[in-house]
Amino acid sequence: MRTKNSPLSPEIWLNDLFSSKAVNSGGVIRRKARDIERFAGMEQFMAEVDRRGYQVAENAGQVVIFCNRSPVRWLTR
Repeated sequence: MRTKNSPLSPEIWLNDLFSSKAVNSGGVIRRKARDIERFAGMEQFMAEVDRRGYQVAENAGQVVIFCNRSPVRWLTR
């Protein structure tokens, strides 16, 4: 299924997102929440994140994906 504003199918967009060098090395990637919603839909995106065992944080419209299974520790005072 294609979203209204995307020339790519959600599956192709998610495949492209999760095949980057940062993902393959267990790094961190960031995307705008509105782009995720536009290109794949948040529900399908979160299903893929869960399938991979990754963690996600959102702040001020930015989504940060931790592309590994290590625990995330928040460093705040």
